[in-house]
Amino acid sequence: MEKVVIKDKLDLITEYWNPIIVGELNNQQVRLVKVKGDFVMHNHENEDELFLVIKGVLSMDYGDRIENISEGEFVIVPRGTNHRPTAHIETHILLFEPESVVNTGNVRNEFTIESPEKK
Repeated sequence: MEKVVIKDKLDLITEYWNPIIVGELNNQQVRLVKVKGDFVMHNHENEDELFLVIKGVLSMDYGDRIENISEGEFVIVPRGTNHRPTAHIETHILLFEPESVVNTGNVRNEFTIESPEKK
């Protein structure tokens, strides 16, 4: 039962699109990630995801539309929904998702992180 200082945890992240686990509760994980550039279009068949933007702007491409999520805003992507996060500037995101989530969902490529590090 110790507080988590988000800024300190973000300072530990040195690579884009490489989430770290900073908390766990009820089979859910709180992850932090720094992003910049384009990710991969993917979906998660069985899991919903929450993206909370801490710094910057995240563009979420759903294939048929793009939604911009700014600092202090979040979006919940329902399971089975195709999505591709993109950030034109360095953006910091808090993710809340089931521990079973692989960041690239149904796609495996150079962005895939099977088991994020706990920090």
